Amino acid sequence: MKIGILSAGGDCPGINAAIRGVGKTAIVKYGMEVIGISNGFSGLIDMNYEVLTEKKLSGILTVGGTILGTSRIKPFKPQEGDTVEDKPQVIKENYHNMGLDALVCIGGNGTQRTANLLSKEGLNIIGLPKTIDNDVWGTDVTFGFDSAVNIATDAIDRLHTTANSHKRVMVIEVMGHNAGWIALYSGVAGGGDIILLPEVEYDMDVVANTLLNRSEKGKPYSIVVVGEGIKVPKKKSAARFIGKQIQERTGLETRETILGYTQRGGTPSPADRILATRYGAYAAELIHTKNFGSMVCIKNNQITSIPLEEVGGKTKLIDLNNRLVTKARNMGVCFGDKF
Repeated sequence: MKIGILSAGGDCPGINAAIRGVGKTAIVKYGMEVIGISNGFSGLIDMNYEVLTEKKLSGILTVGGTILGTSRIKPFKPQEGDTVEDKPQVIKENYHNMGLDALVCIGGNGTQRTANLLSKEGLNIIGLPKTIDNDVWGTDVTFGFDSAVNIATDAIDRLHTTANSHKRVMVIEVMGHNAGWIALYSGVAGGGDIILLPEVEYDMDVVANTLLNRSEKGKPYSIVVVGEGIKVPKKKSAARFIGKQIQERTGLETRETILGYTQRGGTPSPADRILATRYGAYAAELIHTKNFGSMVCIKNNQITSIPLEEVGGKTKLIDLNNRLVTKARNMGVCFGDKF
């Protein structure tokens, strides 16, 4: 068999480990030929690809980013500046011109949605879920998430010392447009006093009163962890808006830190290397058994798969009854709501 691999959407730690997991398993165990497609779905449109040998896959396990490159092109959604009219049709033709028997699509929600649409067009597709946001529906965890949480937690740990030294409120903004998984996990792991999530409607009076109560009790500093996707006025940074509100409402000296893209870069954590490798190896197995139209997932630490049509268009958000949220509340963590 001849298979293609592409990575699409935002980069994240662990993509290369996944490419290696797919490729080495396909080559060594199943004797397949592996093609690496450059720059996401645009590589299929432009016929930009290379053969991935076992040698080319060596040494990439610990490397961040993606050796294949990536892009956010959406084949089924017309975009300004498009020079190709019917991108899905071109992709189908090039898939067959390249002699592919299957295509592995590594990416987050948008990529899995596209993967499902290509599957419905008759192509043999396997999805591999990656995103630091951990918001792909149908899997317990995506690779990239653990690395991002480690980076965010390390940053929060460092802010504790500065906050304590200067007796300040420190507001730290982490990634997560719609889902607050990074904010929740890094906030709890880093000892955040207030954690604001996109899924939870916050009240600035609750936030301000919580900080004033802490100050009155002799607690000289506070850590506020903010998911970037919380509701703030348009074109406003979440951290800067919250920081300004805190300063105005409490008079407490407040500083903001925005982690930004540092959360997506660098070497993947050991946990992400292992998860991405497991995902990749299982993707090769699904191709071998011709179980197409599926996305690799993990349920209760068991690698399995679910139909792509169940994934597309859905987002895994934090439920307010999430056990970690409940345990954090029980320890006095404020989520900004009138709980």
